[in-house]
Amino acid sequence: MTDSEKLNDVPISTVDSPSVVLELIYQLKIKDVMTSAVLTAAKNQTLRYAERLMREKHVSSIPIVEGRRLIGIVTTEDIIDALDKGYIEEPVENRMSKDVISLQDDMPLSFAISYLDKYRFSHFPVLNKDQELVGILGSRNVSHTLLIEMNREVLRLEKLHKSADPSVPSAIAEMEFTTAHYDFESAGRASTEIKKALKQRNFNPKLIRRVAIASYELEINQVVHSNGGVMRCSILPDKVIIVAADTGPGIADVNKALQESWSTATEYVRSLGFGAGMGLPNTKRVSDEFSIESAVGKGTTVRSVVFVDSTKEEA
Repeated sequence: MTDSEKLNDVPISTVDSPSVVLELIYQLKIKDVMTSAVLTAAKNQTLRYAERLMREKHVSSIPIVEGRRLIGIVTTEDIIDALDKGYIEEPVENRMSKDVISLQDDMPLSFAISYLDKYRFSHFPVLNKDQELVGILGSRNVSHTLLIEMNREVLRLEKLHKSADPSVPSAIAEMEFTTAHYDFESAGRASTEIKKALKQRNFNPKLIRRVAIASYELEINQVVHSNGGVMRCSILPDKVIIVAADTGPGIADVNKALQESWSTATEYVRSLGFGAGMGLPNTKRVSDEFSIESAVGKGTTVRSVVFVDSTKEEA
């Protein structure tokens, strides 16, 4: 994709948006938001064909496929060059861009927002686990879906407020969730449920936001880096405690792991948009108490505590 297809900054943040928006972008998956009907062209079709299709359907790019597998993309800039230089009748495979940045359909929506902000492209092809093209996602998909889901959430909260009994005190809650290696489809479930529980007990929005960041970062860390583990959350009257314990492979150098941008993520994980090296630093930053214990081959346990009456500035 080219500079001509780039957007302005996406006006949604995965960190400091209102808690209701944060809850939605962590809960929704890319497959919930993407457009499934994708215009495509085969590698042996001409640039002229692609130009006609883009003009008729008012799109700025056409994914090129072989069967259902994405092999490249042609953009409006490619078409303009072809018209100017006289090779508009050539097959698209001769001129298409082969280095295509794509999204996975089971990624949390938060990663799509990060991609739109980082790369500033108008659209991203979406692939499934078999690397087949299953959709396309742009900023309009995100905005449209969030508006619909926010309306539903407002209606739900209004209903909850009307039915709430003020004489019933808030209860202490214990929650537990399991994670699995590379299970991106379930990633974000724990943090979403924790946020819901805090909101239902009328905790301060700033506390909810900090707990949301910590729980999400620790959950994603387990999915990306561990062999699987358990997320436990204790909601107490004066604090929220999150303990993330996994079964390995452990961290060889904990001090390095706490440095921003330091990561042991594989190239595959980085290609999916993970492994930026901010999970543990972000968790420590939003926590009032933070501790980590890890041993190579034996796993890692991270404990994050956020106090209700904390004076710590919101991260």
